[in-house]
Amino acid sequence: MAVQNTPSHAPGGPPPESARGNTPPVTGARFRELLFAAQVWLDRHHEVVNALNVFPVPDGDTGTNMLLTVKSACREMADDPEQTVAEVAKAAAHGALMGARGNSGVILSQILRGMAKSLAETSLLTGPAFAAALSEGSRIAYKGVNKPVEGTILTVVRESSVAAEAAAQTNEDLAFVLAETVKAADKAVANTPNLLPVLAQAGKVDSGGKGLFFILEGIYREVVGLSAEQAATVVARIEPAAPRAQKGRRSLPPLVHGFDVQFLVEGPNLDVQSIRETITAMGDCPLVEGDETLVKVHVHVPNPGVPLGYAISLGFVTDVVVENMDDMHLPDMPKGYDPLPPRFETSPAPAAAPEPEPVGCDTDNIEGPGIIAVAPGEGLAKVFRSLGTHCIISGGQTMNPSTQDLLEAIRRIPVAEVIILPNNGNILMAASQAQALASGEGKSVEVVPSKSIPQGISALLALNLHADLARNAAAMTQATRQVRTGEVTTAAHNARFDGIEVTAGEIIGLLDDKLTCKGPEPAEVVADLLEQMGAADLEVITLYFGEPVTSAQATDLREALSELYPDQEIEVVEGGQPFYHYIISAE
Repeated sequence: MAVQNTPSHAPGGPPPESARGNTPPVTGARFRELLFAAQVWLDRHHEVVNALNVFPVPDGDTGTNMLLTVKSACREMADDPEQTVAEVAKAAAHGALMGARGNSGVILSQILRGMAKSLAETSLLTGPAFAAALSEGSRIAYKGVNKPVEGTILTVVRESSVAAEAAAQTNEDLAFVLAETVKAADKAVANTPNLLPVLAQAGKVDSGGKGLFFILEGIYREVVGLSAEQAATVVARIEPAAPRAQKGRRSLPPLVHGFDVQFLVEGPNLDVQSIRETITAMGDCPLVEGDETLVKVHVHVPNPGVPLGYAISLGFVTDVVVENMDDMHLPDMPKGYDPLPPRFETSPAPAAAPEPEPVGCDTDNIEGPGIIAVAPGEGLAKVFRSLGTHCIISGGQTMNPSTQDLLEAIRRIPVAEVIILPNNGNILMAASQAQALASGEGKSVEVVPSKSIPQGISALLALNLHADLARNAAAMTQATRQVRTGEVTTAAHNARFDGIEVTAGEIIGLLDDKLTCKGPEPAEVVADLLEQMGAADLEVITLYFGEPVTSAQATDLREALSELYPDQEIEVVEGGQPFYHYIISAE
């Protein structure tokens, strides 16, 4: 499978004529519109970003994490026409900080934080002001990563900011600066495989960089007035594309994501605020902007007739776009995979069934530091509780908690010292952001860099309730290095790594995050992983079985493994994690 990144404009060619004119002054209210446009454009393409996941495991959620981060930024912005650009930027940066999910979301929040810092005294946004802000965003993002890696979103923001500053010296018009910025981002994304070997090996461009490209392109398109259906976007194309069933002769998909609806309404005395409230109540991803004579609407709904019927009652409707999102081709994923919860239920949920809290805490009689752990299944949550964890955050692969989720858990701990176990490499940066925020609230927080469930459990076993916080953090971190982690899951897409070629749907095995084996059945892959771990020389083997596996299957596997490893203690525990048949701990 190869992913191609085709430039929006001819290399070295001029930007569109619409980017050469005089852009009207960008007020705070208009800047807010630009950020909402970025959200909408990323929303339209976040599955493209998800599909760029390099590793063939069901956690291709970069686009989802970035989208949720942008949505959090937009929710924070007040609908106040009197706000300055500085005030809007500050609110967006704070929203992104609190809603940041995954490493890509955290880096994006740092970019927005740097931009807000640069725009702190800005009332109207100009080309030079945007260029300076993006440059500061790049600087802050690099500073926030312990070991910056080129060929990632960091490279894309840096090269985009350099192009923006160069453009601003040529022409201060914002549209011109944005056009050059987007071209540079496009070029930087296309070049990421030349900087990061793993991307070249997979035949893909960097997903985080691609997500940033769509954000910048969404802002540019709004500035120059390009509608969503006009061809100016770069969409990563997966080739060869899977053949699609002929319409009229296929099994129809269920209505899950609904319809993307866009239109313009013209008329006298339009009440923008009333229209916004009505459209917002209809569905997801609402965007309503305009004045008393012309209003632009975007919304995702289960029935497109509802917003269109409402629009016709308001005035003269034009530029109507309706797209069935359930008919859009998405990459194949394992059964049960859904990077975003369904927007529309096929049947009403029981009114008496409240949503479960993302954080479950038992904070009575805490001795020593408060412990927070992230766990992807109820069985694993029980294991962490039994080992003295006080707050469990539901999350993990495909379900990265936000900075806000982690900070709320810290706040629930009624003691001053707290230890966080992220148990996933993609949660470490969000945990560090929560740590920094909590320090300003009088809490002393340490993040133990556990990247897997076995590492988190091993760390907990090293906890000394009578040692100080720093000593415990050091001992627990050391303990994470003493355990090996095996994972068995279903390949989400075709891939080739280190001589192993897998196809979507095959069972694959990962040893300490590296693809090392595959097989027709989970039990065979478990056996291969244990052999690679040198299980015959180890003492304890623990298998945490997930949702794809029944208790009987796990028991049968333990009996079979006991014959292979009669001298080892083999334990089977119901983990309840989604997507992963087994998580293996070997010590």
